[in-house]
Amino acid sequence: MPDVAGPTAPLGYYWGDDSYGVARGPDVMATRLAAGGPALERLRLSGSSTSAAEIAERVATATMFGGGTLVVIAEPGPLVVNKPLAARLAAVFDAVADGNGLVFLDLVDGTARRPASLEALRNAVAAAGGEVREFKAPTREGMARWISDRAAERGIRITAPAAALLAERVGANVRERDVDRRRQGELAVSELEKLALYRLDGQIGPEDVKALVADAVPGSMWAFLDAVGMRRAGEAAELADRLDDVPGPVLVVHLHRRLRELIQIADLLAAGTPAATLVRALKLNPYRAEMLANQARTWTLPELDAALAGLLELDATLKGHDGGGELRRASTVTLWIAERVRKPGTR
Repeated sequence: MPDVAGPTAPLGYYWGDDSYGVARGPDVMATRLAAGGPALERLRLSGSSTSAAEIAERVATATMFGGGTLVVIAEPGPLVVNKPLAARLAAVFDAVADGNGLVFLDLVDGTARRPASLEALRNAVAAAGGEVREFKAPTREGMARWISDRAAERGIRITAPAAALLAERVGANVRERDVDRRRQGELAVSELEKLALYRLDGQIGPEDVKALVADAVPGSMWAFLDAVGMRRAGEAAELADRLDDVPGPVLVVHLHRRLRELIQIADLLAAGTPAATLVRALKLNPYRAEMLANQARTWTLPELDAALAGLLELDATLKGHDGGGELRRASTVTLWIAERVRKPGTR
């Protein structure tokens, strides 16, 4: 949705998958409402722990002395889960007193479909003359430029190579679509400010980033499964470590599904089925069919059967039947990869 230019009401809806941008969305409105006078007091409420009545109480009274109040509602979904609740919230829009403001912050993950109720709230804010703005997480190609811009805003000097390395360290170079990029901007700015303290009177270079910024590349289930499928054992083990927030049984379910797909495709290829026919036979899109076929060719059917059988022992351990624990999980997954995924004759 394009930005709504020239808001006429003290309302705002700031959304997107960039937590840094979403959190700072209300800044311009706060400045506009202050109109050169005292700064507005900000009151942050959660949509899960407030109500339309409480919000109305906060915004309906004009401040006689000092600045007004900007009420910020984070994650407003619970306030609009049904039509009666949404109607009560919309009625609050007309109750905002002069000098006060009301804004909503909606942080999305970039992959899930948005509830219709939140889209309706966003449209209602726009229809009432409020500001609606989307903040997208910087892309892989744009993060270095984004970091340089944030540095310039703060009077921090950083070389282009250092900005590019910092972008890489916070995970911007990961291409997989299932990666959660919501906090990358916040992390980049936090590391940038830390680097600025280290180089108070100088310019931040790549060597500073290498010395102070830990690699925070996010985990990706897709990347892990693709590494397993292509039998890149070292990469698969490294990616598995980054998926420590994924429950063990869930990890096994994803592995089981991928191995079953590869066995099915390997069977079809062994029977002489053309790769192009896989699209129709398995109801896959062409890209995914080609990708899975390439992975299946790196295995023999006995190797795939052995890998699938090995998941039984892996599943038992990850469910805690054999002790459990983070160290136990990491070692067991690594052992399964080494025994079942690694190509024979490789190290």
